[in-house]
Amino acid sequence: METPELPLEIISHILSFLHASDRKEASLVCRIWYEASQDHQFQKHAIFKFPASESSLGFIRGLARRTCCGLVISHLDGSSLSRQVLMEVGLYLGPQLETLAMPCSSITETSLLDLLPHLTGLRKLDLNGLDSLFMSGAFLSCEEHRKQVHASLKNLEELNLSDLRYLSDLTFNRLIGCTPKLCSLALAGCHIAFEFDPYRGCAVGLGSSAILSLRNLYRFLQQQAFTLRSLDLSRTCITPESLRSMAQVPHLRLEVLSLRGCKELTDYSIELLCRHQSGLQSLDLSACTELTNRTVLAVAIGLKRLRTLSVAQDWRMTDKGLENLMALSGLENLDLSECLHVGGADLVKGLSSPQPRAQLKSLSFRNCTYIRDESVFSLAQLLGSSLQELDLTSCIYLTDLSVLAIASYLPNLLVLRLGWCKDITDWGLLGMVEPSVQSKEMEDKGPSFTRTFGNMGFFQPPSMPFQGKPRLVTDEDLGAFREQEGASLLALKGLQTLDLSGCTKLTDASITQVVRFPTLQRLSLSMLPEISNESLVSVAQHCCCLTSLVLSHCSQLSDEGMACALPYLPRLQHLYLACCDSITDRSLTLISRYCKRLRTLDISTCKDITETKVDFLQSHLPYLEKVHYRFEGGSDLILTL
Repeated sequence: METPELPLEIISHILSFLHASDRKEASLVCRIWYEASQDHQFQKHAIFKFPASESSLGFIRGLARRTCCGLVISHLDGSSLSRQVLMEVGLYLGPQLETLAMPCSSITETSLLDLLPHLTGLRKLDLNGLDSLFMSGAFLSCEEHRKQVHASLKNLEELNLSDLRYLSDLTFNRLIGCTPKLCSLALAGCHIAFEFDPYRGCAVGLGSSAILSLRNLYRFLQQQAFTLRSLDLSRTCITPESLRSMAQVPHLRLEVLSLRGCKELTDYSIELLCRHQSGLQSLDLSACTELTNRTVLAVAIGLKRLRTLSVAQDWRMTDKGLENLMALSGLENLDLSECLHVGGADLVKGLSSPQPRAQLKSLSFRNCTYIRDESVFSLAQLLGSSLQELDLTSCIYLTDLSVLAIASYLPNLLVLRLGWCKDITDWGLLGMVEPSVQSKEMEDKGPSFTRTFGNMGFFQPPSMPFQGKPRLVTDEDLGAFREQEGASLLALKGLQTLDLSGCTKLTDASITQVVRFPTLQRLSLSMLPEISNESLVSVAQHCCCLTSLVLSHCSQLSDEGMACALPYLPRLQHLYLACCDSITDRSLTLISRYCKRLRTLDISTCKDITETKVDFLQSHLPYLEKVHYRFEGGSDLILTL
């Protein structure tokens, strides 16, 4: 007697408890499971990415059954194939298409104008870098074309015009005139004349045929003030005066503003911005190198609704002002990367306040070399279960104490980056205290002398903490680890991304025991010379959801380890094996057999891999997009497929 099939609705409900990657695997079991995985609750805002090719034509037709979707089609050009791809999109998807992007493309105006009238449901259009459309200056010059485009883009909400070298007032006005409900505009990297054209040495007025001017942008902001909520002017030459004038446009109420890399901005201009655009929820001021602590204070005082702030690479920033910033109770994401003078002390003070304080979900201290164990320990205690992403890459003075604090107090962490924290050892990952450290604390070592005296030859200089090699973990220690109830890295049960690159004191002893996360998707173990095939196999067996694995410069890895590990990694999409000298052609054969979804492979300077085997790999992996390898001539080659 056959077992009756469950109703599709019941299977869909069961699949709803799975992680997206697990649900994708389940959809491959049988047709009814596949159909259940296509339930509308799993397909919201689905975006499909593929290059223009013959095979993409059938894929586009297959999407016609969907009620809505988004497309990212790369490598479109003026060829008949590209025109056919766009024609199929308009014919089969038409009103269902909500978002469209065409990166790495050079399409013609005719191709785009033939497509747009069909896309009446389009909400987001990305024309980033499509200079071929704007080079002639004649884009949408025909009144009839503008009427057609207006009919299809009248409900467009997001428009990306970033990195367009030939965007002028004329073409900008024609396109913007077709989008009356625009909420988000990106002009990052565009050449905008905010004061005058430095190449001409004169002011640029309305209707310039060569460049987009501040006055024209200002007029657009006035016209769209009631609808525009997001603006990206990153990597432009916006001046303090220009920012002040735009911030004071009547009725303009921005919620998202990106000014990344606008190096001329000053503290005073940001103070005025915070005063006039107090409703900002996301502000990116990274790489604005003239800004100081005054900016942080202005943000803390003026932007009470702020949820996301980035001041990365603002080298003049110090701890001062960060205490006030923590009073923003809605702040969730804070990026302080490469703020070289930040040590975290004022963050701790702000979070220790009895008043309502920020509940950070994401915190980045990347390359903040003043960060010490004390700050990490205190922050971990104060942030507790709210923090989901922590980046401590290249905080070179952190030790095992920081790892213990993270494992003890941050149970909901999803992303942890500890790359190049070279004082972290196996003991930290295992949640144990190194016995030699305990004994050193108990013994009397006598008087200490400065390194100056030691260099003069009178006394031996005191040993530095990074000089001594830690005592290796023994089998007896591992037995104690398995019996203990202390917090090892295993406490982070939901971890999805882990970066331990360059933590050169780590060995198989900790990697095999601790890196066991069933939901882990991205793992980097590059530059760990002490790990071997044992670690590779253990990771593969216990982290079966991995989609990205970085093992570059792990010299002890070999074909034998790959043979045991790869059968457990069918979901792998990105694999990096650069400078793994013992990896040969045999590993490529194994990769072609077990990693059918691989998209990126780095095998550069693997001396025993041949170009013939690389060609073989490309013919057997249908999704492979990029291979980085060294061929016979001796130079590196990045092959994009």
